[in-house]
Amino acid sequence: MLNNGNQLFEQRYKRHLMLPQVGRDGQQRLLQSRILIIGAGGLGSPVALYLAAAGVGNLGIVDSDKVDLSNLQRQILHNTNDIGRDKTASAKEKINLLNPDVTVTAYNTFFNANNAHDLLRDYDIAIDCTDNAESKFLINDLCVDAGKPLVHGAINQFSGNVMTITPGNASLRDLFDMPPQSPRPASEYGVLGAIAGIIGTIQATEALKLALGIGELLENQVLTFDALTMTFSKFKIK
Repeated sequence: MLNNGNQLFEQRYKRHLMLPQVGRDGQQRLLQSRILIIGAGGLGSPVALYLAAAGVGNLGIVDSDKVDLSNLQRQILHNTNDIGRDKTASAKEKINLLNPDVTVTAYNTFFNANNAHDLLRDYDIAIDCTDNAESKFLINDLCVDAGKPLVHGAINQFSGNVMTITPGNASLRDLFDMPPQSPRPASEYGVLGAIAGIIGTIQATEALKLALGIGELLENQVLTFDALTMTFSKFKIK
């Protein structure tokens, strides 16, 4: 791994080093950060790529799926040659090519109540990049119980939302008592591919702010985006 006296460090992270809110100390914090990405699909793709490019030193990626042709419309971590591969293996390969400073741990498993505590234990921040309500509420509840900061994100058709959940502040349970019920899985609703990039990039930004300890987070509020009207809105949660 690069250190802050290395010429390659200076070149790779030059644009970060120029920011007074980041600088050398902040970049070193990113290199020492540990972030768990749950889901390596539409949201997980931009999240993983931007965190890796930013120099987050330790990324865990959880996913049990294989790459399918229908994924490629929005899951930019993967390409045509990856069809049939484990998503975690494909993601690890792309991240290693992008930034060798980053250590990637691939968990080719489904995140569930039996393995969640073991998966979360070694990470500072979790990012929910799953695509169904049941998984999202499980991740929410386990992170709240463990006192782990969580960046929630969700997309559907032409819209999406982001919320950052930190200890002592509002969580998904303050929006819904139970996961919203749906007659069809979210994967059947369809989604404009670029929406995943927009929402995932905001999730990555929130995670970087958490790791750096800078800025105002999306705590106790939900940021929503509607692509058809190109409108962002914020809703406070009591």
